[in-house]
Amino acid sequence: MDFQTIVEDIRNLKIQGAQSVAKAGVQALQVFAKKIKDNKKIDQIHHLNRAKQILFKTRPTEPAMRNALNYILADIESTEDVFTEINKRVEEVNKHFDRVKNKIIQIGVKKIKNNMIVFTHCHSSTVTDILVHAKEKGKKFTVHNTETRPRYQGRLTAQELNRAGIPVVHYIDSAARLALKKADIMLIGADAITVEGKVINKIGSELFAEVAEKWDTPLYVCSDSWKFDPKSVFGYEETIEKRDPKEIWPTAPIGVKIDNNIFEKINPDLTTGVISELGIYKPTIFVEEVKRAYPWMF
Repeated sequence: MDFQTIVEDIRNLKIQGAQSVAKAGVQALQVFAKKIKDNKKIDQIHHLNRAKQILFKTRPTEPAMRNALNYILADIESTEDVFTEINKRVEEVNKHFDRVKNKIIQIGVKKIKNNMIVFTHCHSSTVTDILVHAKEKGKKFTVHNTETRPRYQGRLTAQELNRAGIPVVHYIDSAARLALKKADIMLIGADAITVEGKVINKIGSELFAEVAEKWDTPLYVCSDSWKFDPKSVFGYEETIEKRDPKEIWPTAPIGVKIDNNIFEKINPDLTTGVISELGIYKPTIFVEEVKRAYPWMF
């Protein structure tokens, strides 16, 4: 697959999920690096940084991809062979994502108990992997999940869990109160986490978090720590991506304005804990652990 195809697939949501987007971005950079490997070093670095910026612009709310690409290109000018070093770092990044996901699964599975009802919103490969592994360990539970308009990513969650033999009750988004009423735990993914401990996830997430709090349902965010946004340390606000209003209503009457925000921020007070490869921490403590584990981000 060539660089431009991967860029378009990320932009058009053919590639979804923060980790999948990050891995695709890394692959795109590697493909691009191969294309220019015979250029002069100074030209290689110039073009690679341009390619990085193109990838950044495909999805504004994707710090996992930004962190991965920044890691690969950090001080790349000081290396003897740019192409060889990029291949080495790409391998390191992919190993990180695989190792981290396995660690999060091990921790998350412990939160699933027999006869639980688990609520989840949208599609998170990390959450579905936790649930599938819990089923493989013999745990019996039911999942309540939401359709997640307008792209219906919740259907993908329901399909994956159904294939794994996990009982699923699928709700329209506006019925989330009913879905949460009897839930014992709420598990969601994250697209970004800020220095204030705000989790950015699919639109509806904070609304459902508020409902979960009303019913005393604990909310755990399952996330690779590379989804932390280091720019937020310096006062930058994580961009909340908006998409084409036609996704909501293709034939809306002239004069009807449609808001198609696809993410929202969850108040840290509503999050019981962030489950990452670093352990389970309250959002603000999670940020401190990221600083200790990955100083290169800062």
